[in-house]
Amino acid sequence: MPSEFSRTELLLGKRALQKLADSRVAIFGLGGVGGYAAEALIRSGIGAVDLIDHDRISITNLNRQIYATLSTIGEYKTDVAAKRIADINPRAIVRTYKTFYTPQTAEQFDFSNYDYIVDAIDTVTGKIALAVNAYAARTPIISAMGAGNKTDPTAFEVADIYETSICPLAKVMRRELKRRGIPALKVVYSKEPPLVPAAYTENLGADEISPPDAAKPAARRPVPGSVSFVPPVVGLIIAGELVKDLTAPPAEQKRQ
Repeated sequence: MPSEFSRTELLLGKRALQKLADSRVAIFGLGGVGGYAAEALIRSGIGAVDLIDHDRISITNLNRQIYATLSTIGEYKTDVAAKRIADINPRAIVRTYKTFYTPQTAEQFDFSNYDYIVDAIDTVTGKIALAVNAYAARTPIISAMGAGNKTDPTAFEVADIYETSICPLAKVMRRELKRRGIPALKVVYSKEPPLVPAAYTENLGADEISPPDAAKPAARRPVPGSVSFVPPVVGLIIAGELVKDLTAPPAEQKRQ
């Protein structure tokens, strides 16, 4: 009898589909990248997801985030995501955390409970903590590098962090992970040089683009510009890599 995952089973096979159903994935960040990663993973048959994001949906999210609609403005991203997931696959186990992931909040999560981790957050300290804790738990992780201020979705590629170039965020991550003895990190990044947002050259302040968030640190970099067709591509690449890794034959998984 046909099911919601019949087409996936035709392509990947019954064993792979069962592996996905038995897997638990943590998705840190449900913005333009993480939201689309979550969507693709649920539609791929992942059986359990932990969704971690402290933000509420704002009007500035409408241009690129899958959970952002006029009717969801003001709601927590985790709550909207959980409701949407239940409407796609009600059998999926969903755990939500309204948490801003930092080294200080990291103790809330036991990475050994996960089969894979998605890093779709945008703070360097949080991304470093995710990579360090995933490495300590020997849990696979894939990390999104900078998608803001980019306009070419075809430029993104998958690489180890130490093979990256040009991307400013990847440069910082390479340096900091090397200091911490982290030997590898799978990332999605782009060699496209980030643009200077037109709003800043036209002398608009960050507050005119996005209202300040009291839950985030006061000192933060300028708000990056973004378009509808770049962050989703990064999220979909992440989902594809994760599904590929989880369903790979055991011999190939050992080499990863």
